[in-house]
Amino acid sequence: MKSFFQFLTEAAPSQEAARLGLVGDGHGGWYDRQGEFVAKTEGGKLKFYNKRQRVGGKDPAQTEKEKTIASPGYQDPATQQQAPAPVEQQPPAPEQQAAAQEAPPAQYLPVPKTKGTLTVAFGRFNPPTIGHQQLMDVAAQSASQDQDGQYLIFPSRSQDKKKNPLDPDTKIAYMQKFYPQHAGNIVNDANTKTIFDVLKMAHNNGYAGVRIIGGADRVKEFEKLSNQYNGQLYNFDNIEVVSSGDRDPDAKGVEGMSASRMRLAAAEGDFKTFRSGLPPEVKPAEAKELFNILRGSMNVKEGWDVWEVAPKFDYQNLRENYLAEAIFRIGQLVENLNTGLVGRIIRRGTNYLICVTESGQMFKSWIKDLREYTEVKMDSPMRDSIHPNTLVGTLGAFKHFASMTPGAIRTGKENLQCGGRAYGINFINKYRKKKK
Repeated sequence: MKSFFQFLTEAAPSQEAARLGLVGDGHGGWYDRQGEFVAKTEGGKLKFYNKRQRVGGKDPAQTEKEKTIASPGYQDPATQQQAPAPVEQQPPAPEQQAAAQEAPPAQYLPVPKTKGTLTVAFGRFNPPTIGHQQLMDVAAQSASQDQDGQYLIFPSRSQDKKKNPLDPDTKIAYMQKFYPQHAGNIVNDANTKTIFDVLKMAHNNGYAGVRIIGGADRVKEFEKLSNQYNGQLYNFDNIEVVSSGDRDPDAKGVEGMSASRMRLAAAEGDFKTFRSGLPPEVKPAEAKELFNILRGSMNVKEGWDVWEVAPKFDYQNLRENYLAEAIFRIGQLVENLNTGLVGRIIRRGTNYLICVTESGQMFKSWIKDLREYTEVKMDSPMRDSIHPNTLVGTLGAFKHFASMTPGAIRTGKENLQCGGRAYGINFINKYRKKKK
């Protein structure tokens, strides 16, 4: 007669991994919540590995003893000798079997589904292009098929000099100016930084389903991520991903225009190409204004490399820097430019990375779709409204830690940089014995 443990170990690998709190990388590998590689799917079963496994490295050879110990059914012989004779176990009760097959606990609040389907688009729009207008047009057309007809556009909150030079407020202001027919549907919300934030918002607002609009090259990524965490971070009856159209870097017109090409044109001072990437209704003066703002934000006078500004147009140098480990090293924080997810690198592939977010969600990204994540507001003690700045070496991190240290000066002006005052000076002076 089978024991309860046997029922567990004979379940499908994905179910067993879910019960153990493991997260898959899409290639048969399974990681714990700390990002440690612990198992792999082989022959329809989970193969567990020993503690000598190293994240990002090759699997070390195992001895026969290690293979035995790594098995989930292993029992220590010393323990068996001291243990009492086994007692025949009864079959697990139905409720026990159901519990054994449960997925990871849900992290969403049950909300009455009072609305139909919400159509959403999430993207960088840095800078806005004629291709983005097509994406919004497809979103509006798709939403018109539903009874509610609701669609929302969510620009990402990312900002850096090379791949995201425009700050969120600036790019959204230009989007509303360039696409007036969609202006009322463009959302400027600091709390929707990732595609997950958008989906959780839709769930909390009572939508029964969502339709995600994205470029053809991003459909699979959105499909996998959104469905993988349905029932955990949010709960929809249906999730649909619709392509807004193909992209061809060598084509002319909408199909060939991208934000990467626009940033490259701005860096090269090519206003003609930049202007051709904007909707024809945009006035020349407005186009020139955005062109100058973009160049100023990119600070092109300091020098730049094509693979850093527009990796799709210099993929060879991007990959050479990646293989040389000049970028994207194990343990670094990176941001997926398509979804907004920020995670720590736990595995380096040939041209992709496996990363885990602070909340334990795992995602895979091509190197062309990533940027090394750094805080924009280095001097602020808070990264946002709820997360402290813990980026070592920045003034903001110092302020955060100093605020928790007895005797620290908390005016926000002191630091340990050259010429700065040590944080404990007031504490020392206060209790120093005065000379008579």
